[in-house]
Amino acid sequence: MDNIALIESFGDFKDEKGISKIDLMAIIEDSLKTLLRKRFDSDDHFDVIVNPDKGDFQIFLNKTIVEDEMSEDDDLEIELSEAKKIDPTFEVGEDFTMEIPVAQLGRRNILTLKQILATKLQEHNNAMLYEQFRDKIGEIVIGEIHHIRHKHVILLDDEGNEFILPKENQIPSDFFKKGENIRAIVETVDFKGSKPQIIISRTAPKFLEKLLELEIPEIQDGTIMLKKVVRIPGEKAKIAVDAYDDRIDPVGACVGVKGSRIHGVVRELRNENIDVIQWSKNPEILVKRALGNVTINKIDINEDASYALVYTPVEEISKVIGKQGQNIRLASWLTGYEIDVYRESSEDDDVELREFNDDIEQWILDEFRKVGLTTAKSVLDKDTESLLNMVDLEEETIEDVKRILREEFED
Repeated sequence: MDNIALIESFGDFKDEKGISKIDLMAIIEDSLKTLLRKRFDSDDHFDVIVNPDKGDFQIFLNKTIVEDEMSEDDDLEIELSEAKKIDPTFEVGEDFTMEIPVAQLGRRNILTLKQILATKLQEHNNAMLYEQFRDKIGEIVIGEIHHIRHKHVILLDDEGNEFILPKENQIPSDFFKKGENIRAIVETVDFKGSKPQIIISRTAPKFLEKLLELEIPEIQDGTIMLKKVVRIPGEKAKIAVDAYDDRIDPVGACVGVKGSRIHGVVRELRNENIDVIQWSKNPEILVKRALGNVTINKIDINEDASYALVYTPVEEISKVIGKQGQNIRLASWLTGYEIDVYRESSEDDDVELREFNDDIEQWILDEFRKVGLTTAKSVLDKDTESLLNMVDLEEETIEDVKRILREEFED
């Protein structure tokens, strides 16, 4: 196999992977030197010249001219009589350079060279793939479902690049079919062995950000700013937006008429409920907006501790907290404040002690009623020492009652 044929044997790989001629020649040169080191223990006495314009290469071996019958290594030395056959002017001690045809390396070494070349070409491709997708971290990619496994899903894009979508990066209600195209963002790109592993995600807040950019031109062109995005994947999300121009309604622009603009995002996220609020530099206003459409009487803000205490009527408690605490948790993430709720009680907001007969023994409740203590507030408003003087109960029993009343009534 001559030089040109050897290079051309990698033509398909070059065309498929898009490796430039110069890069291919550099790989060939490196591969040849690797082979020479394997064959001769060193490439110090060899020169490799690769010509990308002609698409060929040459190997030159540099030997030292020695006296006849004095050569100790025929690979590195040449006797004077042999050298003079090439050029009569040669003298002992001079360098003698000769070209080594690839075919002279032997069939086994040529096969080894091809294996080295293939390995280095793959390493080059892996490095290019790593650089390509490292620059795409945080960007949306589209892939076709190729394999569905227990702990992850494997996708392929149009160029055959492989993406891995782990179970924990899937929306809980995601249901995939082989051949289906889905969107996700590139989360990480790391080498696993010699091959880059591209991990994608559909649960990251960044995925929601990028979907909003695609659906809402004003976010894409910077007219509307996404200040913060938080989400519980597949359940609920909150986004805070602002506009450079006071004449623009950033919330209305994001939601669209009858939710037309955000509907596509909601559908992509498997009907994830999305609240859009307008950002404010005022923490009290921001916390109120983040909690949504609920009645709030007062908010105490401790900026140093990033803490907010929200006062709200009894009937609003469940709305403030939300399903499984989702609303208050997301509001805390969005604002950066730890939010607690204090239930404001009216004078009439009390609970009869008889309502606690499942948790407190009847004879204990009877002791309180004997002295006129018939509601939860009437007991909780008195300290333990006062109650000890009023009822025939042990201190430990009184403390247990008060604890139950606090848990069931105040909270």
